[in-house]
Amino acid sequence: MSALGPALHAFFEDHLKTQKGLRPASVRSYRDALKLFLVHVAHACHKPITRLALADLDADRVLSFLREIESARGNSAQTRNQRLAALHTFYRFLASRDPQLLWQAQRVAAIPTKRCSPSETCYLERDQIAALFKSLPTEGHVALRDRALLMLLYNSGARAQEICDLRVSDVDLDGPLRVRLHGKGDKWRTCPLWPVTADLLRQLDSVRNGSPQSALFRSRTRQAMTRFGIYKLVRRHTNALHRDRFTRQHHGISPHVFRHTTAMHLLESGVDVNVIRAWLGHVSLDTTNRYAEITLRTKEAAVAACLPPDSPAAEEPRRGLRWRDDQELLKWLQSL
Repeated sequence: MSALGPALHAFFEDHLKTQKGLRPASVRSYRDALKLFLVHVAHACHKPITRLALADLDADRVLSFLREIESARGNSAQTRNQRLAALHTFYRFLASRDPQLLWQAQRVAAIPTKRCSPSETCYLERDQIAALFKSLPTEGHVALRDRALLMLLYNSGARAQEICDLRVSDVDLDGPLRVRLHGKGDKWRTCPLWPVTADLLRQLDSVRNGSPQSALFRSRTRQAMTRFGIYKLVRRHTNALHRDRFTRQHHGISPHVFRHTTAMHLLESGVDVNVIRAWLGHVSLDTTNRYAEITLRTKEAAVAACLPPDSPAAEEPRRGLRWRDDQELLKWLQSL
């Protein structure tokens, strides 16, 4: 472990990919953070990056790197915290392999993250969703594919990479209607499909004529769609939407906005937050709870459910537990 090259190779190939089972997008995030850090260390040590050693990666280099990406690169506190989290993981790995590096790893672990306000969660209102699907073209080579993909994004709340990884065998269109999504941390989850979503998927050429292992959504060249292709598709079809809530700093509407939209509409419909957590594939309930803080309508409903006893509206039944009476939903939860 005295050489930097073998340590980095073991970190990515064994620790991140094999032991932790991270998805390619997460591995690329670690790669970008360590690439920037190693370039910074090489410049500070006045030596080529190929001659760096583990002894050059002390905690002081981490501190100077964090200062540089904020001052020179103009990174936000959120980006700075993300880079620091990647370095925390890397130094914990080094300490577990070489006890001599424990002291530096402890110093790096003691570097705190900066307090910052959470990023704004943007989502589409129901009338915007209705306007979007009404405006989609009905003719053309990719019209059916685009409509099916956008409907599946809204139905499942899937991430863009999860949509890219879908194969024909991952969707059950004969009943029960459902899709199996391969998410972060090498975890699989199952989401039910609306009949309208299943009808659109059945018409796809990949489903009618493809093999079970072929990509569910394909590009014009009949290759599996990429994340960037899905981003372009979403941007193209959402440009006409009313965008008062999507300013220039958000660079338009992304596929992840559909994920937020699914969560918000489930929450506003009275679905329990634990059901939404399973729906979206969140590991921690804290990640899902953020949606309860966003919409004023949810807070108003909570106030209405807690009216004083002498209030005329206090006898109205609460909406938040309606999901307990939904037998189809309970049956799906038991099948997970």
